[in-house]
Amino acid sequence: MASELVRAECAAGDSEAARARLGALESVALLAAGGAEELARRLVDLGAVPREAAADAAHIAIAAANGVDYLVTWNFRHIANAAMRVRIEGACRAAGYGPPVICTPNELMEAGHGNDAG
Repeated sequence: MASELVRAECAAGDSEAARARLGALESVALLAAGGAEELARRLVDLGAVPREAAADAAHIAIAAANGVDYLVTWNFRHIANAAMRVRIEGACRAAGYGPPVICTPNELMEAGHGNDAG
């Protein structure tokens, strides 16, 4: 699943690369953004996500509002950041939403393969 916001981001930049990214999203279901605006605002207002990263707050809010289990990202600055995760989870719960597990693609793949070495 992805959001229209992800789709818009994939369409940006180099046109050839954008076509490839959009092609990869063709079979991916789009999440509804309805109801997420208030949570995105709250994430920013509570300092869980900086105001200048409002789009990142929207990604988180759309995932939470749609009950998504995992939010997979390479954004270490404002989303997949241990210090930010605590604030993000708290803001989601305070708004009545279960927060998604925020992780990188590598973390999700490792968990999915039953890697019990260690």
